[in-house]
Amino acid sequence: MEKKIINPWNWQEARNYVQAVEIKHANSTLYVSGQCAISDDGVSSTADMRTQIFHTIENLEKVIQSSGYEARHLVRLNIYTTDSTALFENFDVIQDWLTKNNVKQTSTVLEVKTLFETLKVELEATLVK
Repeated sequence: MEKKIINPWNWQEARNYVQAVEIKHANSTLYVSGQCAISDDGVSSTADMRTQIFHTIENLEKVIQSSGYEARHLVRLNIYTTDSTALFENFDVIQDWLTKNNVKQTSTVLEVKTLFETLKVELEATLVK
């Protein structure tokens, strides 16, 4: 796989995303459904935003690892939240995870009226290798 990052500006680097990612000669692509803070038993979290972000990342990692991919293969991360203010107050959790895994991805953040049951954040990912 050949991966090219396209950033006509520098300001987005502080926000842990890029403007575009071009992939050539990919072997496979993984589309991950929105992952949330749901237990192994299917119970939705009632915790605060920060705790739900940690749990959501753990669930995303579990799907990625189960598929034979690695987080570094992530090229797109869509973030859905019911509370943008609380998300951005705790965005360091996501940024630290992206940095730790050397991820340079495109990203969109959307505030939505509601997510399933008591959930506050959902991460939808695309990975390529």
